Amino acid sequence: MLNNDRLLVQILLLALLGASLWVLAPFASALFWAAVLAFASWPLMRLLTRVLKGNVTLAAGLLTLGWMVLVAVPLVWLGFNIADQIRAANALLRDLQVEGLPPPPTWLDNIPLVGGRLVDFWETVDEQGTALFASIRPYIGEVGNWLLVRSARVGGGMLELALSLVLVFFFYRDGPRLAAFVHSLLHRLIDERADHYLELVAATVQRVVNGVIGTAAAQGLLALIGFLIAGVPGALVLGLLTFVLSLIPMGPPLVWVPATAWLFWQGEYGYAVFLGIWGMFIISGVDNVLKPYLISRGGNLPLVVVLLGVFGGILAFGFMGLFLGPTLLAVAYSLLSDWVVEEVPEAPSVENPLALNGASPDATDKQAG
Repeated sequence: MLNNDRLLVQILLLALLGASLWVLAPFASALFWAAVLAFASWPLMRLLTRVLKGNVTLAAGLLTLGWMVLVAVPLVWLGFNIADQIRAANALLRDLQVEGLPPPPTWLDNIPLVGGRLVDFWETVDEQGTALFASIRPYIGEVGNWLLVRSARVGGGMLELALSLVLVFFFYRDGPRLAAFVHSLLHRLIDERADHYLELVAATVQRVVNGVIGTAAAQGLLALIGFLIAGVPGALVLGLLTFVLSLIPMGPPLVWVPATAWLFWQGEYGYAVFLGIWGMFIISGVDNVLKPYLISRGGNLPLVVVLLGVFGGILAFGFMGLFLGPTLLAVAYSLLSDWVVEEVPEAPSVENPLALNGASPDATDKQAG
């Protein structure tokens, strides 16, 4: 009867845990991002708490308010500026449909082998501009519908981000108690290995935060410098947009490629060539150097495991997989490594080759005697 009562209690506990997860499921993404943000900025929270003489609630409130100002204000400003850029793009399309293309640049005809063909193509597009716009009008409508759907998703993401910025306050304030609870729970499950896996998860998340956020910040700053040198209007907005899009693979070219095309359109060919080279080798190229360097610092996991986790996690779980993917792969790799080390017998030393045949040195000495 005692075993039956214990089994019933376990079933009830599992049912209660499942119901709790069901209740929290709609907020899973917001909770995840709040936890990542609190973990990544925890050293700042500790410093602010010391400055405020141990007032944890005040420190959490001030830091949360700072995040709201730092994140919300640029996003709102970016949204208004993107709307202005869309209106400018629509006006440009109307002007092209009415007035046609400007004369082809003189250097275009001087390009070896293909210069004449490019000039002919330019003039053909100019002559048939009305027909061209009429042919692509249905596709423009489809693109508009696609953008409308994506804008609805972006709106949902903004609400999720706002909820994350509210929840991060509670992670700041109750972080030590939550960490102690997770530590005790893991100790009940895996005993002495709990500390090892907690450190592994913390180190992996910190490395990904440093690599991804650090690289995005560097790409945004380099893009801002390039836009300012080339004289692109709205350079600060485009730099912020580059920072945001740098968090996804192949995001920065979505900013500097149209800017380069705009410079060509305005006849600023020298600055256009400069921005194209700057974007390809500096803005996008830094991702191939800085991100692996930052991710590989301070850890003994193979770099390929973390990088595969980053890109595979994005494909499997969306943007949340940016941190979830490498964490899962890191824990799995560590578990397999521990299991292999425990299963594989210790290799005999080179100084004792007789151990390969199962003979001990003492037995060999006796046989020799």
